[in-house]
Amino acid sequence: MTTDTFRIGLMFSSTGPYGSVAGPMLNGALLAVAEVNGAGAIKLEPVVVNPEGDLSRYAALSSQLLSSGIRQVVGCYTSSSRKEVIPAFEKHDGMLWYPSHYEGFESSDNVVYTGAAPNQHILPLIDYLMSSYGDRAFCVGSNYIWAWENNRILREVVAARGGAVLAEPYLPVGETDFAKTIQAILAAQPSFVFSSLIGVSGYSFIRRLREACRDRGIDQPAVMPVASCNLNEPDLVDIGDGAMDGHISSSVYFSSLQTVESRTFVAAYAAAYPDRPWASADAEASYIAVKLLAAAMAEAGSDEIGAVRSALGRQRLAAPQGEVLVDAETMHLYLTPRIGRSRADASFDVIRQEPAPIRPDPYLVRFSATDGWGSPASRLRVVN
Repeated sequence: MTTDTFRIGLMFSSTGPYGSVAGPMLNGALLAVAEVNGAGAIKLEPVVVNPEGDLSRYAALSSQLLSSGIRQVVGCYTSSSRKEVIPAFEKHDGMLWYPSHYEGFESSDNVVYTGAAPNQHILPLIDYLMSSYGDRAFCVGSNYIWAWENNRILREVVAARGGAVLAEPYLPVGETDFAKTIQAILAAQPSFVFSSLIGVSGYSFIRRLREACRDRGIDQPAVMPVASCNLNEPDLVDIGDGAMDGHISSSVYFSSLQTVESRTFVAAYAAAYPDRPWASADAEASYIAVKLLAAAMAEAGSDEIGAVRSALGRQRLAAPQGEVLVDAETMHLYLTPRIGRSRADASFDVIRQEPAPIRPDPYLVRFSATDGWGSPASRLRVVN
């Protein structure tokens, strides 16, 4: 019997201003390709393209992949790049598998979202921060849609609960000069700092803030912790010694999870990429995307998007984070929210988590700002 072979696209900016994040995403996808090919039900032939973080290159590379006959593409990290390529996928009747946490408020018949929706990352984080640190937020972000929309959600929820957003500066992607921003933070003395900076901007900001607080005798993680929905293990490595501990991250996966699937994933990832062996939520979301895509194509016997979409709604996966399943209504995934605190060894302690996967709510239609991140009140539990 001949094994079906399907060409798929992998589109990640493994170099450029956020290459330290997108590189592990490509690695996670390639690891899944190797495992699928080793299992033998189908074969995947990946075609890899690298936009290098240049927004103007994404649409052309997408069209190039789709015009070559490829129908399924796993890729993009930033929301601006995702929005840039969706018209090409709609024109060519292809499917983008978007493996990144994102700000929500979007739906397309040509996109499967395997990263966390806003009810699975920012809402649990706001609950935790306001209950643990206070109600005075200082927001800082990279100047594009991911930061704008997450800050909008945070601003509305914090205000509805009687708190305040003290400031909300935005800086260009790749910016590393944060002197004025840090001066403003120290003057404002917020309860916490919410960062939606990405790539080198985020690393520089955290290092400079820690240095400024240390110079003033301020215990920054205790007094004004940095919190984020996009901080993971490779980021901590790039932040470096002396500043990687004490940050709060909301995610659906941390590589410190001690499940059989997580330990197997972490070991396989480290073996495949020994030069940068740190698995992350972004790498896991790409890994999940390829695994679900392969399972749907194997069931459908085709890479045609209608057949794949139909088969996808029946897929469940024992992922490194735990069981994930597809919400056929929204083409997002049921995922398990977690809160982590970073450590000096570039890992996270999981300090809260949901006991089961949560249905995605990309438009927050089931959410009331005054009732907690879910309705009824949050079911997040403290991890012993």
